[in-house]
Amino acid sequence: MSKETFRRIMEQSWSGLEDETPSGDRRLRVARLPVDVVHGPLAVGVDYEGRRHILIPIPSDRRLRSGLDGPGLQLRKRPLEDEETYQHYADLSCRRDDLGDLFTELCIDIMRAAAELPENPVKALYRVLDRWKALFRAQGTLLGPEQLAGLFGELKVLHRLLEADPSAHRLWCGPEGHRHDFSGAAAAVEVKASTADEGRRARIHGLDQLEAPTAGTLTLVWLGLRRSAGPAAGETIPELVERLLRLCDDESALLESLARVGYRVTDADNYQDVRFVVREERWYRVGPEFPGLTSHALTAAGIPVSVLDVSYTVDLSGASPLPMEPSEVSRTVESLLQGAS
Repeated sequence: MSKETFRRIMEQSWSGLEDETPSGDRRLRVARLPVDVVHGPLAVGVDYEGRRHILIPIPSDRRLRSGLDGPGLQLRKRPLEDEETYQHYADLSCRRDDLGDLFTELCIDIMRAAAELPENPVKALYRVLDRWKALFRAQGTLLGPEQLAGLFGELKVLHRLLEADPSAHRLWCGPEGHRHDFSGAAAAVEVKASTADEGRRARIHGLDQLEAPTAGTLTLVWLGLRRSAGPAAGETIPELVERLLRLCDDESALLESLARVGYRVTDADNYQDVRFVVREERWYRVGPEFPGLTSHALTAAGIPVSVLDVSYTVDLSGASPLPMEPSEVSRTVESLLQGAS
């Protein structure tokens, strides 16, 4: 169907529903839309206060993204029951009467996106919301060379996790200011990337970055990167992001994390010429033999911890510490993924 056809259907649906008020303050007057997804047809509704809703059917155990509860839009999980069915929905509602026309346009885009992705309509919903938010988001400062290399390293590790679990983006805690880049229930991973031609040096920030979580383990991943001179080799961050969005089960959450570290999909064209090749990847278990400064080690040595804003470089170029074997890396990934659900 064309966009004009979707618009006509939506406007007719609103008009019919708004002719009569629901009989109770917790009820909706609902009209089904001619878009079928995996758990049934989409629908629109009008509540007791005359507010408009679009309803996307979901399974009862599906979790929805939090944080969309503002003065204009609200997203929540809602069960609806009629004489024949009981179904849960992702309920997106407009909370301002003066935005009704704009909300209709948003709903049209959601209908079209769901029709193109019927097997995962919630992902289609998030995709549309992200595009609309991008229209009103101010242009940010572009990432510099070192920031791009660091982000590329973290996204390469995230890609490995998402290949095993589409919810693994929830483990990426670095964008939220966590001391470790990835953190699960009993394991954490810190990622360091370098574009230096020689050596394996990692810049450590703070006395707690190499401290393992309580009753857990810490792994440091070191990635040696090389800037590619042409399009035949390597990968750009926009290309890598596209692969991650296809793998993850919540595009919106991943895009929010990317925005927190300064990467916005609207800036992708600015990064198309920056390509990286991974020339070396090593995983290290951070234990007593691993070089580093931590508050715990200083306290154990009887040294008062009164120094702030500590940064230092760890040189991993020598024979020690030894990197983890591939089988141990796999077990570490499995342990980390236990906290993704």
